[in-house]
Amino acid sequence: MKGSENNIIISAENLWRVYQLGQQEVRALSGVTFNICRNEFVAIMGPSGSGKSTIMNLIGCLDSPSKGKYYLKGKLVSAMDENELAYIRNREIGFVFQVFNLLPRATAFHNVELPLIYKGAKKKEREEKTRKALEMVEMLDRMKHRPPELSGGERQRVAIARALVNEPSILLADEPTGNLDSKTGQEILKLFNKIHAKGNTIIIVTHDNDIAQQAQRIIYLKDGKIEKDEKKGV
Repeated sequence: MKGSENNIIISAENLWRVYQLGQQEVRALSGVTFNICRNEFVAIMGPSGSGKSTIMNLIGCLDSPSKGKYYLKGKLVSAMDENELAYIRNREIGFVFQVFNLLPRATAFHNVELPLIYKGAKKKEREEKTRKALEMVEMLDRMKHRPPELSGGERQRVAIARALVNEPSILLADEPTGNLDSKTGQEILKLFNKIHAKGNTIIIVTHDNDIAQQAQRIIYLKDGKIEKDEKKGV
């Protein structure tokens, strides 16, 4: 089934990712097939070595499958060259990582603005979109502060604003609460729910069941295969 059909934004068909380590062949993914619709909130879960990071890298166009097809919004991503993949990464996918990856000497505003600078947006557009993204994560009043002056939760909010600033089709988060205490982690999850309610498609990769339970749907991976794909009654 291709991504152009109805409401499907991501379609993965029989995805394999095999790494060659010297003489040894390592199967990180073994024939994974799934679809994700617009405005779904999906958690991809599994123990270490289950293929979570590999599937995140494929969805995020940071890696290409060894075999199989990956469609994003109806386009065959698995056949794209590096320039096309870079374009998709910049325009269609917002990344949120466990480590915040913020520039320590830049203000929160400038950190969020950076993707728009890379995109070549004009100053007025950059300012409007950056303020809108910071407002969404409730960090407008802290926009002149630099990362060392912010708490861990505030830094993650800035990182989420940066991921949202290009208005991507998909927000892809890798263990987004991994470096936060449980109270701050819950606040960040509430923020993801708020973003989801505004129409974003969200995919969270996690090994934490409490985080996964926040999603509408959980895809469980084990040994590079989908063990279970569970939709909750949302």
